[in-house]
Amino acid sequence: MGDSLENSKFVDKFTEFAAKLGSQIHLSSLRDAFATIMPLYILAGVAVLFNNTIFQWILSGSALESAQYWGNMLVNGTLNISSLLIATVIGYCLSRNRGFDNPMAASLVSLASLIVMMPGSVSVIPDGASDAVSVSGVLTFNNVGTQAMFAGILIGLAATELFIYVSNIKKLQLNMGDSIPPAVGKSFSVLIPFILVMTLFGIISAVLNNVFHTSLISIITTMIQEPLRGVTTGLFGCVLIYSLGNLLWLFGIHQTVLNGSILEPLLMINMTQCMAAYAAGEAIPNIINAAFVPTFGMMGGSGSTIALIIATLVFGRNKATKAICKLSVAPGCFNINEPIIFGYSIVYNITMIIPFVLLPAIGIIIGYAATALNFMNECVVYIPWTTPPLLSGYLATSGDFRAVIVQLVIIAIGVVLYLPFVKINDKLMEKTASDNN
Repeated sequence: MGDSLENSKFVDKFTEFAAKLGSQIHLSSLRDAFATIMPLYILAGVAVLFNNTIFQWILSGSALESAQYWGNMLVNGTLNISSLLIATVIGYCLSRNRGFDNPMAASLVSLASLIVMMPGSVSVIPDGASDAVSVSGVLTFNNVGTQAMFAGILIGLAATELFIYVSNIKKLQLNMGDSIPPAVGKSFSVLIPFILVMTLFGIISAVLNNVFHTSLISIITTMIQEPLRGVTTGLFGCVLIYSLGNLLWLFGIHQTVLNGSILEPLLMINMTQCMAAYAAGEAIPNIINAAFVPTFGMMGGSGSTIALIIATLVFGRNKATKAICKLSVAPGCFNINEPIIFGYSIVYNITMIIPFVLLPAIGIIIGYAATALNFMNECVVYIPWTTPPLLSGYLATSGDFRAVIVQLVIIAIGVVLYLPFVKINDKLMEKTASDNN
């Protein structure tokens, strides 16, 4: 009795913690921001796929270069300005979630603050040259693109919070009266906060440049982004966080509460770096990224339940669960598995949660090993999470059929893993039905 009470308290506390984490305003604003710019990254993925696969199948020489110009410009307008995009959208989403009445001004402050923190001079290698030269008054894709994404996130959050705080000080608001257009009045009401926030960031930038000969972008990238990314998107960290996220389904909490808040932003940084490197013909820097995890760890949805559907339809005996799986085939092919999670069910089902958590971890490990051993290409194309299994492996790896084989192996292992738990679940349902009668 005492152990049951303690377990109940733990579940309640864990559920409460997960719910609070998911609703934390900065994390939820970050999720909103990435959801907003996701279509741009999908477009970038299409451009990378065409430039480096499809065009190369059908074109060569100058015709290939001319066609690839289209993709290169799309990459420049998406991946290569990632930090600018994320900082601007974070400013808007965070201020909106705070209930601030001028989110457009907040997004402008966020963007402008990020630009202020950029280095005043950069080293570049001119076309045809071998040595780098120092250039002033330019923004490079290295500083506004994928490498600076985390800086864009942190500066966007900090600048927006400070701007909202200062803007809410009544004495700093300029009231121009009702005789002027509302848009002009809104602009003047935040004029002083705008000046104060930008001035502060300008002072920080000047001190870092003149005293420490660096920039905030460099500090954030080298001291925060890379160490954090190395831990959370390494194999162990990714498997641990993703498994904990899937475990939340046991309590009826969506896994994005944890994975979407902690893991997804860093996986997206990895993804943009991979797409940019692939587009430039460079070595792929990351195995684990935002395309890799769902491709090998979410086939059929959370828990890779496409394997559960197959195991139940082929070997299951319970009519109710088989009927649910028949209805779940179509949505499951597009990685939508709420019918399985709530109908089978996974929620509060200790029996089924074991393979539900284990299989995605196994899939990620197998996919990682296959990539590290050069059995298949890295995931370099960002695809929608609803892309069907097998097709997802082919597209994410820019047309590598070996990725499809890896997915088939994971699904086969998943069927074997789910099978004994399907049989246990069948017996439990039979016993429950018998007891009720």
